[in-house]
Amino acid sequence: MCAEAATPQGKTFAVGVTGASGSVLAERLVQVLLEEGHTVHLCASKTGRLVIHEELQIEGGARGIFPHLEHPRLIEWGDRNFHAPFASGSAPFDGMAVIPCSLATVAAIAHGFSDNLLRRGAEVMLKERRPLVVVPRESPLSPIHLENLLTVSRAGGTIIPPILTFYQQPGDSVAPQVDFVVSRVLDHLGVANELYPRWGVEA
Repeated sequence: MCAEAATPQGKTFAVGVTGASGSVLAERLVQVLLEEGHTVHLCASKTGRLVIHEELQIEGGARGIFPHLEHPRLIEWGDRNFHAPFASGSAPFDGMAVIPCSLATVAAIAHGFSDNLLRRGAEVMLKERRPLVVVPRESPLSPIHLENLLTVSRAGGTIIPPILTFYQQPGDSVAPQVDFVVSRVLDHLGVANELYPRWGVEA
């Protein structure tokens, strides 16, 4: 897909999707970024694509990672295509989210193991001191997982686990929980949003 220029106020972000559970989080994040006028460079690992198709019940042969989100400002990259602009620090990106992020990918980011585009993109964000948000999906966490997450945090990444919250009174719906996590990711990417009621702020 070819990308048209972002709107004047639009920013450019990379979004990586791994094989961890939580595809709906990535889908919602990409949707909101596009709706707000931003450009998204999207990359899913091989396992990430498999999980997306399973969790979102996407039929085989469907075009695109998230078929119904096709958009001129959404650019998809194969996980081995290092020609993607966010594989280099010279490209002016405003940040990256890895959502959901497997603990294997956390380990790779923590130790600079850039064997695919997604991991290389995260490495670039850290070395260029740009926002990197990691949404780890695993439970329980072993000491190895915790050490790797701490290493990523110390290197400049922001760790946002998809933890449930209830003060917005989500009821039986998953959607408010998804929006809460996505909103926190957007906050740390510097994207204003009102996806959920803020604590202490009247609607």
